[in-house]
Amino acid sequence: MTGSRTVVTVSQLTEELRATLEERFPAVWVEGEISNFRAYGSGHAYFTLKDVDAQLRCVVFRTRAQRIRFQPADGLHVVAFGSVEVYAQRGEYQLVVELLEPKGLGALQLAFEQLKARLGAEGLFDTARKRELPRFPRKIGIVTSPSGAALRDMLRVIGRRFGELHIVIAPCRVQGEGAAEEVAQGLRDLDALGDVDVIIVGRGGGSLEDLWAFNEEVVARAIAAAKAPVISAVGHEVDFTIADFVADLRAPTPSAAAELVVREKQAVVHTLEELRGRLERAATRPLRDLERRVDDLSLRLRRAMTGELRHTSHRVEMLTSTLRSTSPVARVATGRHRLERLDARLAAAVTRSCEHSRARLRAVVAKLDSLSPLAVLGRGYSLTRTSAGAIVRNARQVRAGDDVHVLLHEGSLDCRVARTRDQDDRPQV
Repeated sequence: MTGSRTVVTVSQLTEELRATLEERFPAVWVEGEISNFRAYGSGHAYFTLKDVDAQLRCVVFRTRAQRIRFQPADGLHVVAFGSVEVYAQRGEYQLVVELLEPKGLGALQLAFEQLKARLGAEGLFDTARKRELPRFPRKIGIVTSPSGAALRDMLRVIGRRFGELHIVIAPCRVQGEGAAEEVAQGLRDLDALGDVDVIIVGRGGGSLEDLWAFNEEVVARAIAAAKAPVISAVGHEVDFTIADFVADLRAPTPSAAAELVVREKQAVVHTLEELRGRLERAATRPLRDLERRVDDLSLRLRRAMTGELRHTSHRVEMLTSTLRSTSPVARVATGRHRLERLDARLAAAVTRSCEHSRARLRAVVAKLDSLSPLAVLGRGYSLTRTSAGAIVRNARQVRAGDDVHVLLHEGSLDCRVARTRDQDDRPQV
């Protein structure tokens, strides 16, 4: 064979393919269905994008995975953005994902629905775990931004309604990266004080992205774990967050939350004045009413004492009678009478048993006598035996000259046979 041929190594060919693919597809959007999604402790996630005719391996590294708002899962239709790279050790190509979005539904909305369904299944939204607000809180905690309009609105409402209350503010960011953890930490800090009666957590209105810190799981868990009742006051009346569902009470706005938690001072004063008037009227009632009541109570007391004395006397008599009947002397006398009755019954039973046994013995003896051979001999019969002891039943058993033994009713005979006959030829009488 003439000519020369070019031979490359596997590594060289793989490197050429890698350079071609990565140069050709430095950035690409790919649409498909997630399958075999796996997230590891390192924070990296691996999955496959597939359609009817093909599939593509994908990887999301930790830093990018932390920015995905929703939870990727098998069967979810998504659009992924990234670059194509070659994994030389396995001879495979894969898509290194930079962005991942659900197809159709927005990522934030999907994340909201996923977390809402999961926490709802755990029971964090159940009405049974909701707590009532204290009627007269002494110390109110507020978790919000210290520079936001929401805090100014709440303080203005509280100051107008009941300005002498103790307010504790846990300052935090309410939007942006890390805001959710600051909100949750504020709730934990107020809880650690131990004497906060109620907590308001919230902020003013905004877009879904602005309010997102209150849709994070860490905030939901902190609200659920709070010792004091929590009011969620996030956004405007039309805005709903995960915090609203977990909190003990949702307020449509921060100002409304302040109105819910603090009663108007004037209303409290009016209530106290009304109670004082009722107390004064009760204290100035005519004295004779009290005297009549005392007389009535005295009469009822005397009647009750008389009835109680009768009842007590009756009980004493009954207990005395019972004591007499249960005294040792009475119990010994009763036992002696019972023993005498039992002794008489035992003697009668022994006598009856003996008579019954004698009667049975006589019957058995009579039956035995009737069956005894000696009784038959007593009627004139005899029993003949050969010298060998065999009972002679017919004449052919012996011969003339044989010795036989004849047993009579009284005594016996030793005889010798003179002759034998087959039939009794004695003359008939």
